[in-house]
Amino acid sequence: VVVPPVTEGAKVVVRAKPRYYDRRGSLSLTLDRIRPVGFGELLARLEQRKRLLAAEGLFAPERKRRLPFLPGCVGLVTGKGSAAERDVVENARLRWPGVRFRILNTLVQGETAALQVMEALRRLDDDPAVDVIVVARGGGSLEDLLPFSDEGLVRAVAAARTPVVSAIGHETDMPILDLVADLRASTPTDAAKRTVPDVVEESGRVRQARDRMLRAVRQQVDREQHGLTALRSRPSLAAPYELVEERRAAVVELRDRSRRSLGHRLDRARDDLAHGLARVRGLSPLATLQRGYAVVTTDDGHVLAGVGSAAAGQALNVRVHDGRLRTRVTEVHPEPGESAR
Repeated sequence: VVVPPVTEGAKVVVRAKPRYYDRRGSLSLTLDRIRPVGFGELLARLEQRKRLLAAEGLFAPERKRRLPFLPGCVGLVTGKGSAAERDVVENARLRWPGVRFRILNTLVQGETAALQVMEALRRLDDDPAVDVIVVARGGGSLEDLLPFSDEGLVRAVAAARTPVVSAIGHETDMPILDLVADLRASTPTDAAKRTVPDVVEESGRVRQARDRMLRAVRQQVDREQHGLTALRSRPSLAAPYELVEERRAAVVELRDRSRRSLGHRLDRARDDLAHGLARVRGLSPLATLQRGYAVVTTDDGHVLAGVGSAAAGQALNVRVHDGRLRTRVTEVHPEPGESAR
């Protein structure tokens, strides 16, 4: 296997061992080394450079950054007055008239082209107003596009903080810059289309989104309205006072029953209390005194049970229902027959 592959018509330098066959009169060469020269040598160097940079991960998909949806300012690196500059600017403004550009013109072929593009890239990357950088050039031969396969430029694009779009040549052209850029555009016109959105398309999408949201809101409102209608048709909501009236009548009836029951109980308790009070009053000495009786006691508090316990001249205390009397015995007259008892 020859790396890189050798195509038909390519110029190469080989180291070989010749063999000549007498019978057939043929000569063959056994090769142990082959190296392209001229155009083939150039392709071989580019292929080797691609493999080395790819081995470092500079072309890895996870390193690619998404472009901003609507960049506030687009940085453009291209040749002065070139068709590529015109294609990018005009097509971008046709799509979004308000887009702003910061254009840095450089050489796009020749020995110093790569250095100038790197410097322009650095300046645009340092500008905080620039949201995306487009490197654009029209088509050309392999030699014309060599600056965009320069290793220094490739590494500068990989190190840039701002997303970079490569728009070099035509669809069939693919310098190494296309592999390291965050987005490869097939042409400068394609770069304009993929860098800024189309105001007509976006306006249409906004209208469609607005219509979808409006339909969704209306459907939601309709569903909620149907739900409210269903709820309002329920008896509890259609005539809520009927349930309240039914409950109110039941509460009134229970209240009246409670009052009657409580009244009966209070009446019975009042009667019981009156009867008990009457019995207590009947047993009270005060009630006896109120019927005209009196309680006679001596000075030491003993009740005088009979005349035998009293003596003439003795002071006595008489308790009647409405007060006390102080009296003195003048005479003692026992009742006949009472003493015999």
